[in-house]
Amino acid sequence: MSAPDTSRSRMLVVGDVMLDRYWFGDVSRISPEAPVPVVLVKSEEDRPGGAANVARNCAALGAPTQLLSVVGEDEAGSVIERLVGAEGVRASLHRDAALRTTVKLRVIGRQQQLLRVDFETAPSSEVLASKLAEFEQGLPECDCVILSDYGKGGLAHIVRMIGLARAAGKRVLVDPKGEDYSRYRGASVLTPNTAELREVVGNWRDEADLVRRAQALRHDLEIEALLLTRSEQGMTLFHERGQLDVPAQAREVYDVSGAGDTVIATLGVMLAAGLEIENAVQIANRAAGIVVGKLGTAVATRQEVFG
Repeated sequence: MSAPDTSRSRMLVVGDVMLDRYWFGDVSRISPEAPVPVVLVKSEEDRPGGAANVARNCAALGAPTQLLSVVGEDEAGSVIERLVGAEGVRASLHRDAALRTTVKLRVIGRQQQLLRVDFETAPSSEVLASKLAEFEQGLPECDCVILSDYGKGGLAHIVRMIGLARAAGKRVLVDPKGEDYSRYRGASVLTPNTAELREVVGNWRDEADLVRRAQALRHDLEIEALLLTRSEQGMTLFHERGQLDVPAQAREVYDVSGAGDTVIATLGVMLAAGLEIENAVQIANRAAGIVVGKLGTAVATRQEVFG
């Protein structure tokens, strides 16, 4: 498939941002204080995570992208703003002095993750209300909205956001979290993984039962499509014309973290570029196959996806 013109796919990404911080080191001994490995840190690396990773994936595909989120008045918030800006994302990050920017610190030794430490607090209602006003102002300038919900509190007004975006005629893609999907009612596409969908519809007995449950959820929520990401089983698209099973790309899997961000970003950009959803899903699957071969949160560039 020839590469679509993504330069006109204006994306508005809203949601929970975080900083993925990596400490790389050598492990040569066990601590005398406790039965744990001692890691001598040799290098450090910071990458945008959460909605920030979604935004940088959109930009890597050539789409003009705006990121709207909330961070703390801290070093991590400034690092996220600098990193996404360097990758071409126009970031509007509201600062909340009472908030600690979410940081996921991963300690890597011998090419394996040994430990993850999370730092986070929820944003205040005042900052979230001001973000909602900016969201409404930004709608006329975008073609597609992506709401990246990581359950960190940054999308408290998501019901209102979906309503405003649909009233403005914009497609809304949501990466969902939690057991209650009713707040996503009226969105265009949801992109849960297998574990996330199971939280909502329960365990399915077989593929036929999965289809029934997924389509029932789609009808109940009045959404256009549900894209289920299934790791090594690929993806399944449920929509009004039935279902589409897309096998995983045959690549060596190195790290699946952030793959869902790549999927929803690619899907949104391709839909905004005018592709039918079946074709957009095929390309999103290809992009996912690229990023799982990389360490940590990563992007699939336009060149990598389309050659």
